[in-house]
Amino acid sequence: MLRRVGLRGEAAIVGIAEYAPQRRYSGPRRFMLEQWADLAALALADAGLRPADVDGLVCANVRESEQFVPSTIAEYLGWKVNFAERVDLGGATPVGMVWRAAAAIELGLCDVVVCAAPGRPTPSLPPDQPRMWSPFGASSNVMGSPQAEFDIPFGNVAQNVGYAMIANRYAHEYGYDPRATAKIAADQRTNANAHPDAVFRDVPITIDDVLASKMVADPLHVLEIVMPCAGGAAVVVASKDVVRRTRKRPVYITGFGEHLAHKTPTYTEDVLHTPIGPAAEQAFSMARMKRSEVDCVQLYDCYTITVLLSIEDSGFCGKGEGMRFVAEHDLTYRGDFPVNTHGGQLGFGQPGLAGGFTQVTEAVRQVRGEAGDRQVPDCEVSYVSGTGGIMSEQTALIVQGG
Repeated sequence: MLRRVGLRGEAAIVGIAEYAPQRRYSGPRRFMLEQWADLAALALADAGLRPADVDGLVCANVRESEQFVPSTIAEYLGWKVNFAERVDLGGATPVGMVWRAAAAIELGLCDVVVCAAPGRPTPSLPPDQPRMWSPFGASSNVMGSPQAEFDIPFGNVAQNVGYAMIANRYAHEYGYDPRATAKIAADQRTNANAHPDAVFRDVPITIDDVLASKMVADPLHVLEIVMPCAGGAAVVVASKDVVRRTRKRPVYITGFGEHLAHKTPTYTEDVLHTPIGPAAEQAFSMARMKRSEVDCVQLYDCYTITVLLSIEDSGFCGKGEGMRFVAEHDLTYRGDFPVNTHGGQLGFGQPGLAGGFTQVTEAVRQVRGEAGDRQVPDCEVSYVSGTGGIMSEQTALIVQGG
């Protein structure tokens, strides 16, 4: 039995930074360490804090160092930190970074933690240096990996196939309404059209457009699949003592959850009951909050089926009711159930690992009241989810204004 854990809501996001996403990046190519430094400086400036204030960092991978990544970053930035963590949860990493920063602060380990994920192209590597990507996507083809023996030889490779398999299983169990899943993409595109930095800000789409787009992996159309782009993001998390001297409205982290039980659908007991369920339940329980108290949700959206399952397993509707829920609710920023008010990664863009940060930064902007034309009125509470792999690693976060 798990011992009850929780936050006291004493750590807040006080600074954010984000590179505008670009489908075709034409700027200078900088090392990931340089991007990390730049994003950190921008986020600290947003918070009104100095680099000397930082005493913690949370990171993922950087191309320039396969090992000792936190110390490499600290050394490069000239920081001396009391807490450093490297998180490896795929798309769930950014949310995982934020709750770890909050927990470390509440434990008294540190006061100011920077979390960042660069996502712009880096200088070309010499031919003898290994690349940080695999032709098999998230599937490992390294000898000894279960995927190399049991998945890849049979064509269960990378994300498109895995998520299509989940969607087909959903259709078998509960039925499938293509117009409902297409509506997710169309509603989120409406949100992206109201975001000045979104990749698809000038390209509205309809449900019929989604259904007429190329079929990539049945039943998933190309407009239901995330758009990779260049970008990057960072956030600063601080203690309540530091919050008093920051520049903007603090956004407190009051609940979190994390759950993982497999890497690929091959090894899950039920692909339709995802780890987001336990993660969300922990987050809401920790925050002592009801689903009805949430003003907007920012759900990891690599595919439309991901959003559908996240709505169900997060507890906003019953299992198998997601299609009807989506069809009956307005998911735009002006609707009764605002989802991914920045456009999501389907409309805003997915800058690599930083894609999951777009949901975090949008939640902060909404609670701060800084979302411009897409602002949800009187937004005080946002629920954020993160998804890694093929609905495998799952993280959840509840943030609210102070």
